Amino acid sequence: MTAPAVPQRLAAPEPGWTDVVDVVVIGSGVAGLTAALKARELGSVLVVTKDVVASGSTQWAQGGIAAALDPEDSPEEHLQDTLVAGAGLSDPEAVRVLVTEGPAAVHDLIELGARFDTLADGEISLGREGGHHRNRIAHAGGDATGAEIERALVAAVKRAEGIRIIEHALALDLLTAADGAIAGVTLHVMGEGQLDGVGAIRARVVILASGGLGQLYAATTNPSVSTGDGMALALRAGAKVRDLEFVQFHPTVLWLGKSAKGQQPLVSEAVRGEGAFLVDHTGQRFMQGQHELADLAPRDIVAKAIMRQMLATGKDHVYLDARHFGDEKWRVRFPTILASCRSHGIDPVRELIPVAPACHYSSGGVWTDLNGETSVPGLYACGEVACTGVHGANRLASNSLLEGLVFARRIAAHLAVGLPDRREPVEDRRTAGLVDADVVPELQRAMTVGAGVIRSAAGLAEAGDTIGKLTELPAGEPGTPAWEATNLVTVASALIAAATAREESRGAHWREDHPDRDDLLWFGSLDVTLDDEAVPHTTFVPRESEENDRHG
Repeated sequence: MTAPAVPQRLAAPEPGWTDVVDVVVIGSGVAGLTAALKARELGSVLVVTKDVVASGSTQWAQGGIAAALDPEDSPEEHLQDTLVAGAGLSDPEAVRVLVTEGPAAVHDLIELGARFDTLADGEISLGREGGHHRNRIAHAGGDATGAEIERALVAAVKRAEGIRIIEHALALDLLTAADGAIAGVTLHVMGEGQLDGVGAIRARVVILASGGLGQLYAATTNPSVSTGDGMALALRAGAKVRDLEFVQFHPTVLWLGKSAKGQQPLVSEAVRGEGAFLVDHTGQRFMQGQHELADLAPRDIVAKAIMRQMLATGKDHVYLDARHFGDEKWRVRFPTILASCRSHGIDPVRELIPVAPACHYSSGGVWTDLNGETSVPGLYACGEVACTGVHGANRLASNSLLEGLVFARRIAAHLAVGLPDRREPVEDRRTAGLVDADVVPELQRAMTVGAGVIRSAAGLAEAGDTIGKLTELPAGEPGTPAWEATNLVTVASALIAAATAREESRGAHWREDHPDRDDLLWFGSLDVTLDDEAVPHTTFVPRESEENDRHG
């Protein structure tokens, strides 16, 4: 299958205004705000966020943040659990950075004002989730950890001097110098204000922290802003993305019926960590014997088991049984999930919770080294948009908030050595293009069917053909819906190229026509770049080469 060409740059009006800063941060979740707080000591910082500053995926994180905070735990044990979940493709050195620097990063959050749940003696209460052999998940408000972390970071940013924020702004394309290095970014500010319409931000450094790609799929736990903008923007600037085929589908997302679309309510893995278990429509527990941790197996294993059970029984969901918790435990430990279930007519205190897998997290993203620098000079990335090497083929539960914290801090530490010189942007002569906003539902259907939990060469080819046809449809008017649709098409094409190339099953990538893991041929990563015609091109990087690449 030949991947379809995608637009080389977004069709947009010429910038009507210009601003100049040292560092632009695109995104306002845990990674972006941490990067902004640390980078303000180096120069002027501008945070660009697509909605209000507190929106995005961080606020939806229920389970918590993983770190070896218990004296009985250790970074080494956290490292081993992460490597096992990553199915052989996690970079051990990147994971070691995560687990050794993680506890200090969490304590920094506490100093900023984040309030985690504590025990009677004042120590942080630690829960457990799938793939962890220790209780090491710090949580807040029971199941509102992300919201509490976001609250603390937003408050810290608003108190800080040297940080400006532009809300309701979509980053369009990177400005580059003659040598391809970063010179800034163009963006569109939605609504009227001091800055509105398309403008240009001249910057010495751009830090991508724009989140994931969940809106590629019909059902996802991601908010509506997660349209792969950062990955698409980086691809168009010549950056490489890595491990994009490894999309994690959360196994327990509240099933709201066949017609439900868009962001779906998550039922945190922490519910199973507290003793809930999965059953099919007959009440049979089906995770026993699937893995040593049964219902607390890594997410890819649980998601696959649920899909197999659904296929075997002809049902479109299974159930989570937490009735034995009782009313008080639900109210204290999981108040957000309890309210969400009840708002949809389900009382988990007395009823089984219908659940099914849905797109949750992109383990891959824009490739970075251990300092967060991408393959494009002056462009950095952290959080879900990045591929730091931590997650490999499957993210370990609750490692994502920690990764955003740790690698945002590392970016700032690297830049503290010296910001790059300001560069003069050159005129972008590439062909501008645009996809019509109306293609999104068909794109989501094609990706869900052909590039979802279960994949095959035939299904991926059909999805690729559909997306190729969508790119050829007449474009609509420039604007946020069309720009988002174009970004979705770009990332979908890259993902399909990677998923088609990897002819094995590993971690979150399940090929029913290649059901076994193949370390002989596929022990390594797939990089995707856009060629001169903006066609996605894959390059396999064996493990030895990958380690040399990442560490120099």
